Amino acid sequence: MTAGFVRGLDLHLDVGEGRGRGRALEAALREAVRSGRLAPGARLPGSRSLAVDLGLSRGTVVQVFGQLVAEGWLVGVAGSGTVVGPVSAGSPLPEPEGRPAPTVSGPGIDLRPGRPDLSAFPRTPWARAVRRALAGSAASLDYVEPAGLPVLRAAVAEHVGRTRGVRASPDAVVVTAGFTQALALLARVAQRLGMRQAGVEDPGFARHREVLGAGGLNPVPLPVDDAGADPGALPDEPALTLLTPAHQHPYGVVLAPARRAATVEWARRCDGFVVEDDYDGEFRYDRQPVGAMQPLDPERIVFAGSVSKTLAPGMRLGWLVVPRALRAPLEAEMTAFGAGVPAVDQLALADLLSRGEYDRHVRRMRLVYRARRQELGARLAAIGAPPPAGVAAGLHALLPLTSAEEERQTVKAAQRAGVRLHGLHTGHYWHRPAPDRPGALVIGYATPAGHAWRGALDALTELLR
Repeated sequence: MTAGFVRGLDLHLDVGEGRGRGRALEAALREAVRSGRLAPGARLPGSRSLAVDLGLSRGTVVQVFGQLVAEGWLVGVAGSGTVVGPVSAGSPLPEPEGRPAPTVSGPGIDLRPGRPDLSAFPRTPWARAVRRALAGSAASLDYVEPAGLPVLRAAVAEHVGRTRGVRASPDAVVVTAGFTQALALLARVAQRLGMRQAGVEDPGFARHREVLGAGGLNPVPLPVDDAGADPGALPDEPALTLLTPAHQHPYGVVLAPARRAATVEWARRCDGFVVEDDYDGEFRYDRQPVGAMQPLDPERIVFAGSVSKTLAPGMRLGWLVVPRALRAPLEAEMTAFGAGVPAVDQLALADLLSRGEYDRHVRRMRLVYRARRQELGARLAAIGAPPPAGVAAGLHALLPLTSAEEERQTVKAAQRAGVRLHGLHTGHYWHRPAPDRPGALVIGYATPAGHAWRGALDALTELLR
């Protein structure tokens, strides 16, 4: 068989019995493409393999392929066999009611926050780690206990203790599919424990408010200023509160010591819990990273981390260091939802951590992002714009603007120029939006690939000039 053909690829095609099965195959393939069940670019099995699967002669299958290629439904690609054509002749499937049609992202410059440079992902070390994981004992690929594999829990406990000052033992670590899943599970645990409210930073990440609300908790805004989130607005009852103490998102400030202490005192007094989202705590550029808040009271603070900013958000790998009172109910929620993380991914991350590859990657990217932030500040100064607000840390910078309207107009102008930007209003950071609330751009300077960074910086400064 020619290289590129796919042997043993299953297709659900009903061609019936008896005579006329060639026409039935032709109709079935055409309908599969028209309906979108076979997407543009999808490769089909080789004619010989498909003929055996369907009990047809190879000549019949070749004839059907030829007819559909002539009609434009399929395309013959040298060295790759037959694939579904790029454009369907049929009508697209209707979008579900109330759901916007997906936008197709074309060429452009992406400066949205919350993403690392994905082109810098350590592919070779990760591939080696996966190979070692697959070469290990077959028993490690069995069902995984809800809290995660012991080898990864031990590696995470060592890592966060060494790099963030967290007080963690392996039995306190719970492996999650990223922070959003972790927050959703914690919200459900809190709701089952009788909590009805959740303190959230204002401004703060809108998606987290949605997740807490979906878990049955009413978000209570905590105003943020230069000292971080004000705990004075916390409810005087058992509740969950979500904070980003090391580098508030999006203001970029550090939670002041007095407010850290006041938040812990509130949690003890009201039988509440604090979720410390350490989303980019490894990245501080002007000094050593600020230590975690969790050591102030490990029985009241849930420390949360993930690889979304260090490796890639698509990895869906994270962890919680959980107070004793929450461990059993959290594991029960994970069991109920089948929320475990694939064993191979856990083994590979444990390998990366234990061999020092993860630390080496973080140190390398810290230098890259530090240089980008410095270049951004220099270019802003050159055009008379204010410097980025907040401490020199993380993967984003806040650029204050004069008003919400200026922010909206700048984001619209950026869209027309092919630059994707977020702002405090356009990114829905405010708990309750109002025209008189400050406007600002939240610039994700880590997002562009290395080769595209200078061009992105040129485009941004041209917009702001």
